[in-house]
Amino acid sequence: MDLETGTHQNIAKRETWRTIFSLAFQSLGVVYGDLSTSPLYVYKSTFAEDIQHSNSNEEIFGVLSFVFWTLTLIPLLKYVFIVLKANDNGEGGTFALYTLLCRHARLNSLPNCQLVDEELIQYKKDSIGWVPSSNFATRLKSTLEKHRVLQRILLVFALIGTCMVIGDGVLTPSLSAISGLELSMEKVHHKCKIIQNFLLVYSVFDPFLLDVELPVACIILIALFSLQHYGTRKVGFLFAPVVLAWLLCISAIGLYNIFHWNPRVYQALSPYYMLIFLRKTRKNGWMSLGGILLCITGSEAMFADLGHFSQLSIQIAFTSIVYPSLILAYMGQAAYLSRHHEIENSYKIGFYVSVPEILRWPVLVLAVMAAVVGSQAIITGTFSIIKQCTALGCFPRVKIVHTSSKVHGQIYIPEINWILMVLCLAVTIGFRDTKRMGNASGLAVITVMLVTTCLMSLVIVLCWRKNVIFAVLFVALFGTIEALYFSASLIKFMEGAWVPIALSFIFLMIMCFWHYGTLKKYESDVQNKVSINWLLSLGPSLGIVRVRGIGIIHTELVSGIPAIFSHFVTNLPAFHQVLVFLCIKSVPVPHVKPEERFLVGRIGPREYRLYRCIVRYGYHDFHKDDVEFERDLVCSIAEFIRSGNAGPSEDFSKEDDKMTVVGTCSTHTAGIQMSEDEIINSPSTLELQEISSPLTAKRKKRVRFIIPETPKIDQGAMEELEELSEAREAGIAYILGHSYVRAKAGSSLMKRFVINYGYEFLRRNSRPATHALSVPHASTLEVGMVYHV
Repeated sequence: MDLETGTHQNIAKRETWRTIFSLAFQSLGVVYGDLSTSPLYVYKSTFAEDIQHSNSNEEIFGVLSFVFWTLTLIPLLKYVFIVLKANDNGEGGTFALYTLLCRHARLNSLPNCQLVDEELIQYKKDSIGWVPSSNFATRLKSTLEKHRVLQRILLVFALIGTCMVIGDGVLTPSLSAISGLELSMEKVHHKCKIIQNFLLVYSVFDPFLLDVELPVACIILIALFSLQHYGTRKVGFLFAPVVLAWLLCISAIGLYNIFHWNPRVYQALSPYYMLIFLRKTRKNGWMSLGGILLCITGSEAMFADLGHFSQLSIQIAFTSIVYPSLILAYMGQAAYLSRHHEIENSYKIGFYVSVPEILRWPVLVLAVMAAVVGSQAIITGTFSIIKQCTALGCFPRVKIVHTSSKVHGQIYIPEINWILMVLCLAVTIGFRDTKRMGNASGLAVITVMLVTTCLMSLVIVLCWRKNVIFAVLFVALFGTIEALYFSASLIKFMEGAWVPIALSFIFLMIMCFWHYGTLKKYESDVQNKVSINWLLSLGPSLGIVRVRGIGIIHTELVSGIPAIFSHFVTNLPAFHQVLVFLCIKSVPVPHVKPEERFLVGRIGPREYRLYRCIVRYGYHDFHKDDVEFERDLVCSIAEFIRSGNAGPSEDFSKEDDKMTVVGTCSTHTAGIQMSEDEIINSPSTLELQEISSPLTAKRKKRVRFIIPETPKIDQGAMEELEELSEAREAGIAYILGHSYVRAKAGSSLMKRFVINYGYEFLRRNSRPATHALSVPHASTLEVGMVYHV
């Protein structure tokens, strides 16, 4: 059921250098497209309205100093050298920081979390021997664990950052496609966020393009989203050469401008010029910081897209190629502008004016191609965080397609892809003002960075066990810088910054409605579950006829007997000879190793033939197919019986404390194995015993459990294995119990709206909890129950 080969290759220590450099090359086309195209519009946006380029060059040198130190402190120091190390076993993003905190401080929002989950290798990887580094860390951990209100506030805070990323995923592609409309109307607006190169120069040379820009932009968007199903690897290899060529081009042009126009421009890198800039421009200089902010848009994608690549590959790509190229490009533009002060048209403060005349058309073509690539980073990041939220019960279930058999983080979500495309087209057609859209996207980006900074301060104390002083210094350094940019962006709220807030509010309501409804439904399942004493009173036959076959009862409960089972027993005349209560759940780790996949236990005495099986998946694991799943499930129960953990016990009320960890078939080669074929063969070796069901003339398939000769198992276990193989031959039936929630009479208006309309609408339009099983319809029985909460 799992792609076990390469399950953890994206985070393994033994990655070959060839793999690392290959991932670094791919990351150029996926992660750095947005960040790499920022030189096209930063200077133009900064000087658009608030400040002017004077003969003293104090403004241009001040802006260059701000750009240099912003790029150095935020993307390089904060993200590359600090935040990337806070990955959750190779997975990044705002929600990955939240899952780290959930594990270390027990803030888990999943209702079906068990103590045995904390024994997972990846769960306890950083928690073994956890000792708080200070009294403050102890008090902070205790406070968060005791107060549910603080836990909910932390969850909502993490969801806000996540929703801002999704909102930016709508804005960035739209802005990439329509940014050229501004110059075609010969009007430059302030703070354009992204890729000011679409038709940036064509409209200057060919006014005819004015009539075709919008249709062309829509076609580009449709083509971009249509490519997503090919997967990160193919898209990365397709786009990476474009971004690499673009970076080499702007760095070469930057070097030319530095040596040709002003070799002493490096002096402007001193922070002293920032003080001169702010002292001279005052309030206007502060407002222009929104334009400077655009030089780091796309930085958050380095962390959000981490699961698609690896920490080392992203670090290599940024430090060796992206960062030097961007610094040279900005210095080159400043060197050119320091010698050119006569600005006839507003677009001449931008990028293309610094390009030598003979190279403008080739650079233009390359810039247009890079503009298309610029949207890829945020689209890929959106897929990653949606999957994390879905697995942890904070987003409606969607179809997730894994596009790589080697790197599990490379995924594609069809529903989200087409929703993003529709929203992008709506924004493109409805809003043609890139000034306002730039303000909007800038606010979304800086909000995500602020949320990351706040969560990182908790990670430093609770997860890394550092002294609180380090967390304070982290917030003081990066939080102050980001708060300054945030204030400059927030003042533009009425000029477009409300757009990401509106989009984020919609997605936040979806997540909150779904999470609240899911919790209420699970609480109702727990409150209405059947006691084991009632089951024991029915006797081994359960008061009904037991027929051949395996009945798998799907439930979301990890303990107890679901209420739906009592309806089966009282209303059905017969039931299967072997019953398995199956729970498929997510745990707050990226991956669960195949040898830790199953938790198997017994319900009641051995002769009842009732088992509980909990299948655990990380938020980046996935299912392969139902045939292998059935095989692994039956084999895990057989191994549980053989191992001796299924022995008799007098205290059946504590069956949930006796769950045994069992891996997939391939992980216990020294244990029991299962063979399924249509031909009856005799054993081929004297070292193995074969347990099979009695032969039947019409049987087409035979199931055999092959177990080692040692250790010996008792007669009761042998009979149990024989009955299990016979039941497997007869076939498997799935009983799917669906529980629905409705607000009870007398509930508040808000609760009725959330449960009866909000959650119910999302439930009807999302995939069911059993969508990953791929069960055959002919072998499925579905029964529903309604709970009033």
